[in-house]
Amino acid sequence: MNIAQLIDHTLLKPDARLEDIKKLCAEALEYDFYSVCINPYWITTAKSLLKGSKVKICTVCNFPLGASLPQTNAIAVAKAIASGAHEIDMVINIGAALDGHWNFIEHEIHEVVSIANGRTVKVILETCLLNDEQIRETCKAAVRAGASFLKTSTGFSTAGATLSAVKLMRATLPAHVGVKASGGIRTAADAHAMLDAGANRLGSSASVNIDKESRLNSQT
Repeated sequence: MNIAQLIDHTLLKPDARLEDIKKLCAEALEYDFYSVCINPYWITTAKSLLKGSKVKICTVCNFPLGASLPQTNAIAVAKAIASGAHEIDMVINIGAALDGHWNFIEHEIHEVVSIANGRTVKVILETCLLNDEQIRETCKAAVRAGASFLKTSTGFSTAGATLSAVKLMRATLPAHVGVKASGGIRTAADAHAMLDAGANRLGSSASVNIDKESRLNSQT
């Protein structure tokens, strides 16, 4: 298994600069990662750096707090797609999920899915802030709204991906909806454990280390 093709090579830090984005894209080309995951400001830069390659551009919406209005999210996604984004990772309104407002959660996801027009939309739950029932209900709302993936975490909250959350999401979701594990995945062992738990995609800023370790382990 080529683990690189399951990784969104990620740089979402607010202090990322041009040289950092250049390095991220160069690594994505060298290691053949599935995508780069970047803030919207950097989409046009990445598009230029990755021109002619198979590496996709993934960007974020409603990130990292999940507190924007659905109408604002729709405008942001339309602009991101026009700039060259292939995939959208959106954060749900976490407060609405904690309050059990599942119709709103479904609506805000559907707004983004509609604008994405067939492009991959990954819905970020921030599982560290939700209980098991809230995770299940968010998954169900996302499926009804047409999401492509459910994603564990932003990497900016109190914890990242856990095996228990990935297993719960995989058990709740139909087979055609993927699970993306993201947040705190630093080693090949971490990555393979998430995949074994049911993840179909990984988000990590330690992608190079993961790929190198995975290749080394496969040779021993």
